[in-house]
Amino acid sequence: MSQNEYPYDTPRPLAPPTVGNPAGPAAPLAPGVRATPQTLGVVPDARLQAAFLQHAFLWMFLGLLVTAAVAFVVQSNERLLSFGNGAYFLLFIGQIALVVAITGAINRISASMALALFFVYAATLGVTMGVIVSYYTTASVATAFVSASAMFGAAAVYGVVTKRSLANLGGYLFMALIGLLVAIVVNIFVGSSTLGFVISIGGVLLFTVLTAYDVQRIQAGAFAAATGSMEKAAVVGALSLYLDFINLFLLMLRLFGGRN
Repeated sequence: MSQNEYPYDTPRPLAPPTVGNPAGPAAPLAPGVRATPQTLGVVPDARLQAAFLQHAFLWMFLGLLVTAAVAFVVQSNERLLSFGNGAYFLLFIGQIALVVAITGAINRISASMALALFFVYAATLGVTMGVIVSYYTTASVATAFVSASAMFGAAAVYGVVTKRSLANLGGYLFMALIGLLVAIVVNIFVGSSTLGFVISIGGVLLFTVLTAYDVQRIQAGAFAAATGSMEKAAVVGALSLYLDFINLFLLMLRLFGGRN
């Protein structure tokens, strides 16, 4: 897989990051603001935007297919289901390590390696998902999947068509995600059904907004700028979208799922 360089052709010579009209005076970036195509006011043409989105969504959908296939096999096999239950915590740790490896080492590994790690992650998560869905009825799993697909699709479309920049939401979304994780950990010890319901509702809202935010970042070329490669950007973008959808599905399942 070839490593395409960052595909922007800007008239500005290499200089400290600035924002504004490239043809006229520009103001320096505020301290702490990262230089991205959105903050620099650089907009890729329509064909490039479509290419960014097509590549990311292609790998994301293939990753979901791998997860669904593995989950189906695990759920249908008592031995694999028993293994998944017994190794649940180890799988969870391994999955976190894989996400950290992909995102943290993306500039030091090849796009092919990053893609391979992504599919390994999708396969291991399939084992986990097989265990989780085995506790719910088929009807409730289908309902959660359709609901998550509708939420994800609507948010993705909004991220593509909106003229409003969502770049300034990044910090708030990160803080909300940390708060959600803390609340989940607290509820593990508290065991409150009311708090669990609130966490699920808040999580659905958070990952819906995150979907629109991630789609807009992919479309604007933020991942391509960060990795310097369209192929690597597609993998990182696919991972972000994949995580958004999986979390929406799990939260919907928690909200509306009927247990066996």
